[in-house]
Amino acid sequence: MDYIKKLIPFALPYKRYAYLNIFFNVLYALFSTLSFVALIPVFKVIFNDQRIVTEKPIYNGISELKDYGENYLNYFIVDSIEKHGEFKVLMLMVGIIITMFFLKNIANYLAMYFITFLRNGILKDIRNTLYDKIVSLPLAFYSEKSKGDTISRVSADVNEVRNSFLAILEMIVREPLTILFSLITMLILSLKLTLFVLVFIPISGFIISRIGKSLKKGSLKVQNEQGVFLSVLEETMSGLRIIKAFNVEKMFARKFESSNDRFYKYSNSVLNRQNLASPLSELLGIIVIGTLLVYGGYLVFVDKTMEASFFVGYITLAYNILTPAKAIAKASYSVKRGDGAANRILEFLETENTITEIENPILKSDFEDKISVNNISFKYEEEFVLKNFSINIPKGKTIALVGQSGSGKSTIANLVTRFYDVTEGEILIDGDNIKDLSKASLRSLLGLVNQDSILFNDTIKNNLLVGKEDATDDDIIEALKIANAWEFVKDLPQEIHHSVGESGGKLSGGQQQRLSIARAVLKNPPIMILDEATSALDTESERLVQVALENMMKNRTSIVIAHRLSTIQNADEIIVMHKGEIAEQGTHDELIAKQGVYKKLVDMQSFE
Repeated sequence: MDYIKKLIPFALPYKRYAYLNIFFNVLYALFSTLSFVALIPVFKVIFNDQRIVTEKPIYNGISELKDYGENYLNYFIVDSIEKHGEFKVLMLMVGIIITMFFLKNIANYLAMYFITFLRNGILKDIRNTLYDKIVSLPLAFYSEKSKGDTISRVSADVNEVRNSFLAILEMIVREPLTILFSLITMLILSLKLTLFVLVFIPISGFIISRIGKSLKKGSLKVQNEQGVFLSVLEETMSGLRIIKAFNVEKMFARKFESSNDRFYKYSNSVLNRQNLASPLSELLGIIVIGTLLVYGGYLVFVDKTMEASFFVGYITLAYNILTPAKAIAKASYSVKRGDGAANRILEFLETENTITEIENPILKSDFEDKISVNNISFKYEEEFVLKNFSINIPKGKTIALVGQSGSGKSTIANLVTRFYDVTEGEILIDGDNIKDLSKASLRSLLGLVNQDSILFNDTIKNNLLVGKEDATDDDIIEALKIANAWEFVKDLPQEIHHSVGESGGKLSGGQQQRLSIARAVLKNPPIMILDEATSALDTESERLVQVALENMMKNRTSIVIAHRLSTIQNADEIIVMHKGEIAEQGTHDELIAKQGVYKKLVDMQSFE
C-alpha cells in the first residue's frame, strides 16, 4: 500500500475522471443487484406460488419491511394477473429485467470510459517523470547502472503497473459495491443464509492471500531479470560490429539465452501462482453455493419458512457475488506482482541527484574574465584521478591538456561542465563558483565537442538545432561552412534535411565530427571544450576537422584535450599531465626546450 500511496500524486490531475468513474460504478452495482432482484417476480409467475394476498398490505414500520415487501409483491402479481393475464405480466417483468441489464451495462461502459483517461494519464505522467529523471541524473549514475535496466523500468515496469495497480482502479469501487448491495439484499431475503456467507468470505480471503504472499518476491526477480537481458540486447546492438568481427555470436547468444531462460522460469512461477486466483475463488464460491442450495432447500421444502421464488432469487444474488469476488482475488494477486514493478519505479524516481543547485542560483549570461581551477581533487570511487590541480584560463586564450591515457585530462572537462562535482577544491568562472551557478546558465556558456561525435537518428538540421533551437536554415548553413561540413552536405540528396541514420551511421567519421563542430558553432558559446576531437580520425579527415576547429576557436576561450600533439602547437599554454597532476606547463617551444615529458611525447608521436 505504501507504493500505491506514492503513486497517488500522479492521479490527482485526473481526479475528475475518478469521480465520474465512481459515480457510474455506483450505478452499475445498483443496477446489477436490481437486475437479479427483478428475477423474483418472474419466478413467482413461473412457479405459480400460492397467491393468497388479495388486499393491498399496509406499511407498519421498518421492523416489518421484509414481510411488507413480500406481501406487496404477492398483491401486485395477483392483482396484475387478474387484470392482464399471466403472460402479459411475465412480459412486463422480462421487460423490466432487460431494462435493468441495459442500464447496468451503460453504467459499466461509462465507468470504463472515464477510467481510461485516468489510467492512461497516470501512465503518461509516470513515463514523463521517469524520462525527466533520466536526463537529470548525473553521468556517474549511468556508470554504475546498465542502460537495459533503466529502459526496463520505463517500459516493462510501467506496463506492469498498468496491468496491476491501475487495473484495480477499474474494480476498486465497482466490485466491492456490487458485493455490498447484493449482501444487503440477501440479508433482507434471509438473515440465516447470509450470515453463513459472511462467515465464509474472510476464510476464503485468508486462503487466497496465503497463496499470493510469494508473488512480490517472484515478481521482483522477473523485473530485474528483464533488465539484465535488455542490457545484453542493448550491448549486442551497440557492439554488433565487434561481435561479428570476432565470430562471438554464439557466446553472446548463450549470454542472452541464459538470462532469457531465468526470465522464463521466474515468469512461469509468478504467473502460475497468479493463475490460481480465478479457479480457487470460483471453487470456494461454488462450495458456498452448494451449501446454500442444501440449506435453502431445507427452508423451502421442509421448514416451509421461505418461498421457492425468493430462494431462487437469493441463489442468483449469491452467485452474483462470485464474479466480483473472483475479480478482487485476481486483482490482489496482480497487486503482489505489481508491487515489485512499482518498487523499482519509485526506487529510480527517489534516486538522489548528487549534482544539485543552490536555492537561488546565479543566472550568468556572459563570460567576462577568466576560468580559475583552484586545487581541485577528484575520485570516481576510492582512488584519486586528479590531485591538487590548478590552472587559470584567461578569456580568449587556448589551454591544451596533454598526457597519457588515464592522466585525468577528460575528467577536467567533466568537472568544468559539472557532469561531475569536484571532491575537493573549486572551479570559478569570473570569480563565481560553478556550484553557485544554475546548471542551465553554466552550460549555456560552454560548447562541447567530444572524441565520439554523438548524433541522433534525425536530419542534419534537427541535429544542429540541438545547439540553437530557433536557428534559421541560413544560420545552419553558415555554421556548416565554418565547420567545413557544407562541402559534403550540399551534395546530399536532401541537403540539411538528409537523415544521418542511427548514431550518424550513414556518414563517415570525419563527416560526423564536422557536424558535431557545426552544432557547437551554431550554439556560439564563449567557452569551448574540445575533448580529443580529432583522435579517432584519419589524416585527411583530421586536416578538415582541424581547420574547422581553428575556425570555431577564433576569439573564444578554449580548453583543448589532445592526444595528437600536432593539433595544439599554437595553444597559448600547454599543460602536461601525469597521474592526475601537472608534470609540466608552458608553450610548445618552452616545453620542447625543457627536454622533459612533453618532448618525449612529441618524439614518440613523430616516430610513429
